[in-house]
Amino acid sequence: MTIEFSSRLRDIPVYPVADGYALPETVAQMASNESPDRPIPEVVAAIEGTLSGLNRYPDPASSQLRARLADRYGIPATRIAIGNGSCDILLAAGQALLEPGAEVVFARPSFSVYPHLAAATGATPITVPLDEQDRLDLEAMAAEVTAATRLVLVCNPNNPTSTAVPLRDIEALLAAVPRHVCVIVDEAYCEFNLLQDPGDSVDLLERHVNLVLLRTFSKVHGLCGLRVGFGLCGSEDFPRATDQVRQPFFCNAAAQAAAVEALRHEDEVERRVERAVAGRLTIGEGLGRLGLPVAESQANFVWAGLGEDVHEGDVVRGLAERGVLVRAGRSLGREGFVRVTCGTPAENDRFLAALRELV
Repeated sequence: MTIEFSSRLRDIPVYPVADGYALPETVAQMASNESPDRPIPEVVAAIEGTLSGLNRYPDPASSQLRARLADRYGIPATRIAIGNGSCDILLAAGQALLEPGAEVVFARPSFSVYPHLAAATGATPITVPLDEQDRLDLEAMAAEVTAATRLVLVCNPNNPTSTAVPLRDIEALLAAVPRHVCVIVDEAYCEFNLLQDPGDSVDLLERHVNLVLLRTFSKVHGLCGLRVGFGLCGSEDFPRATDQVRQPFFCNAAAQAAAVEALRHEDEVERRVERAVAGRLTIGEGLGRLGLPVAESQANFVWAGLGEDVHEGDVVRGLAERGVLVRAGRSLGREGFVRVTCGTPAENDRFLAALRELV
């Protein structure tokens, strides 16, 4: 006899984690869209300041962090959701909004966590293909909204394709979706998106109570290892509901302190964005010289096709043998592609040199 698990477990896909966690630092880790920049000294000091108090639970309301985000974005703290990474908020949204008979609409390929929301709750996933430029087709997504729809997920810039849609398209989607349907615009990479300022979409919250802007400290702030994300919400209902379905103390003390300090250093964010944009230009131009099709990136990574005569698995393995880790397109929903995170200038050059030997 073995333990009998829920039948839903069979439907929940395994998240495609990257390799390389046990490898030496000499390997160029360009597979997980992490920042190559370490946390700044002030953030490290804030983290260290929490260590002597680890015998106490963290603030369950993340009060300081919510207050700092409220000041930063000009919305009430009660309309800000905090999570153990933005994935935590996404999964909580699934638990709070979805159930058998409900529908959730998202693009394909898009962020790998989205299918988990439907599988874990018994809801029906409605997937919409990207357009010919590998961008979200928001008009097609709006057309899929029915009386059963509870949630629409919009990844902008989109992961894994790195493309973004303009704010006017987001506004058109929100105008077409009924106000009782929650729309989460996943903006994990918004700081790298040159189509708009990161603050532009915040103005939509005052006109759309069903809108959530999902963001993270993992990417541009370089805090992947602590896992802290947040949602800017059109109403207080979303933070209240997602808090209700999660364990208490879901955001640890070190993560809260690090995020509070990181918000004081917008100048560092600007420098990191500049370096990432320069990196994606270098990688994109290098891939173009190899004759490979490259999506128009607005993120800290690049999405590229490998061509009909090139085997994706051979390329990914060949790069790994040369000390460069990238993400295979097959694991992200489209075979024959690779997703490459922008690294340091030396790592970017190393990737292109290795790829030239293989393609």
